[in-house]
Amino acid sequence: MSVRRADLLALVTWVLLLGSSAIAQQASDPTTLALDPLTLPTASPKHPYKFQLQVHGGIPPFKYALIETTLPAGMTLGPDGLLSGTPPGIGQFRFSVSVTDSGTPAQRASRTFILRVVAPMLMEWKKYARVSGNRVEGSVVVSNSTEDDFDFTFIVLAVAEDGRATAIGYQRFDLKSGVDSLELPFGETLPRGAYEVHVDAVAEVPPKDAIYRARLQTKEKLPVIVGP
Repeated sequence: MSVRRADLLALVTWVLLLGSSAIAQQASDPTTLALDPLTLPTASPKHPYKFQLQVHGGIPPFKYALIETTLPAGMTLGPDGLLSGTPPGIGQFRFSVSVTDSGTPAQRASRTFILRVVAPMLMEWKKYARVSGNRVEGSVVVSNSTEDDFDFTFIVLAVAEDGRATAIGYQRFDLKSGVDSLELPFGETLPRGAYEVHVDAVAEVPPKDAIYRARLQTKEKLPVIVGP
């Protein structure tokens, strides 16, 4: 049986159209809409903050909304999912977000997030100051939670009972934005005596004329009983 050329072309065209329709139907069949499970970057008091929430699945455009409005004062969530603003003080804030897609019917998803607003510069003991023989030593960790790099100075003094201070640690360097828990060791051999350890840190941002300070001090005097 012979097939006319016109009929053959019509058959091929129909097959191609059928395939295109199937692909289009498959493309319009989205996966389940969900908000990405993110750990939000920390914010700092009196520093501008911006973070874009993300979703997967669903049909764009998407519309975001707060379910529970427990954001810090001065911060908002836009309908486009942009979390922004300038928090006034430190704290931990739990809030829930819903997102709706543009499908028919529309899909909706929600998730709870935690935003931590912390001090711009943190300094904490990593290894509390102690005596080892005739040496006083320890370490701290520092963090920069701002969007700026710091001109950072770190100095540690061992102060004897007579008020004499000996430097047992010093560093100056650029502490980059977003650095978390950078360990800074200190230590030095000292003559006999009882010492308080004072750890001071100063972070400067010259373009903004901003200065941040932090200080740690031992709660007790550390006795060095070995040596001259």
